[in-house]
Amino acid sequence: MNYASFSNLPASTKLPGHSVDVGRAVPARVGRSRLAVLLVLAAATEFLLVTVAAYSAAFLYYRLVRLHSPDPAQYIPESLLISTLQLLVSIGLRQYSRIQTQPRHVFLWNGATGVFLVFSFFLSTIFLLKISEDYSRGTVIAQAVSVLLMVLCTRAIWFSSLQPAIASGLIEARRAILIGDPSHCLHFSARAAATGIRTIRSFDFPTFRIGPSGPAHFGAVQALLDARPLVIDCRPLRADDIVILTSEPDVPAALALASALSELPVDVHVVPVGAVDLMAVSRITQFGNMVTMRIFQCPLTPFNRTIKRAFDVVAAVAGLIVASPLFVIVALAIKLDSPGPVLFRQTRHGYNNEPIRVLKFRSMTVMEEGDNFKPVTRHDSRVTRLGRLIRQTNIDELPQLFNVLVGDMSLVGPRPHPTAQNEVFAELISSFFRRHNVKPGMTGWAQVNGYRGDTDTLEKMQRRVEHDLYYIDNWSILLDLKIIIMTFISRKVYWNAY
Repeated sequence: MNYASFSNLPASTKLPGHSVDVGRAVPARVGRSRLAVLLVLAAATEFLLVTVAAYSAAFLYYRLVRLHSPDPAQYIPESLLISTLQLLVSIGLRQYSRIQTQPRHVFLWNGATGVFLVFSFFLSTIFLLKISEDYSRGTVIAQAVSVLLMVLCTRAIWFSSLQPAIASGLIEARRAILIGDPSHCLHFSARAAATGIRTIRSFDFPTFRIGPSGPAHFGAVQALLDARPLVIDCRPLRADDIVILTSEPDVPAALALASALSELPVDVHVVPVGAVDLMAVSRITQFGNMVTMRIFQCPLTPFNRTIKRAFDVVAAVAGLIVASPLFVIVALAIKLDSPGPVLFRQTRHGYNNEPIRVLKFRSMTVMEEGDNFKPVTRHDSRVTRLGRLIRQTNIDELPQLFNVLVGDMSLVGPRPHPTAQNEVFAELISSFFRRHNVKPGMTGWAQVNGYRGDTDTLEKMQRRVEHDLYYIDNWSILLDLKIIIMTFISRKVYWNAY
């Protein structure tokens, strides 16, 4: 098939359509009505629960701290004001209406951001009205925390209930039309279906004619005429979105087609074929007085780096204090078990590929580095008896708390690899060194999902790198906390530990 070629094909040529329908359909009007009811119920439930959470927090604070009950005449209107502001922020920022097109973490983060805006406005209001002396700071803090937790829990429940409702056909999924090569449409449709978006029809890319030089508007008018049959076929389908899948040489034709489709009441998207993953991290942004598509961004803003660093320092100091008896016991056991130093130092790549010296409790009789480095394998004769135990329990990694304290590492991040190993895989895996755009960590998203230990195949390292890049592209302090908790409770952390 001549994909988006410019030829003299008559404008009246019929565009073939092929179905790649995914999921069970319900009548569009019924499904959309049910979705609207669901969103109204979700907003109403959040309004009610935020009111209850705000007043309950004030009540408990007064009863437990001040040992008397709060004045209902004061805190009931205040709680209603907070819940009303939360509702207005959610509606104004279209947080619920975008629930079908956002991943869970974005939906929850938007809720947390809304709570921050609500209490910022609330505190500013009571300060400007000079009624702040009537409100306890402890009460406001308790209310903010309570409302935040309630919003996150409520939205998590509603988001989790949406996908089964779409899958069962109770609610109409977002309806999309795909335009492009059939194989590309099938692949994209499968990925869209995983997020609750249903492909109702797909069409081959239309062909456009380029006429002789003439008025500047001729090309646009001709593109509109060539796309007219496609517009006519799409109109009765009443889709929510039209996605144009285009190859790099055909981007101008795709933009012309998008312009022609603008007369339909739908969202029109243009996605370069083969760049779906890349587009997932892209954003339209303001650059000076211009608008650009930012493909990649620095993973952490200066503010985020400060927050992450402060958390690392506090946690590292606490960890060193708590684990100090274990440090002494393990050090003595290593000296008694085999000759050699207690600590093993190895050069590895850190932030921005800069070399760092990583500390570990020595678990082997031979300490290799540089070109002599050989990865540890199962039943490796170099591992000592005690070394096998501390490696299987991750105790050998504890000295890296000192690396965290001095700033070479973070508690959470991609695990640092020996430099020789990095050089080998960097030639085989694209964007391999992008995992060094943040500080390496003592634990990471790949490790808590079972991707640790021996990397004797390219596929194993690819899976580890994919998880590391996911962490970089989706970093949040909540994700760090989740990984730390999983490090202690997940059995996957100990897979392939030898």
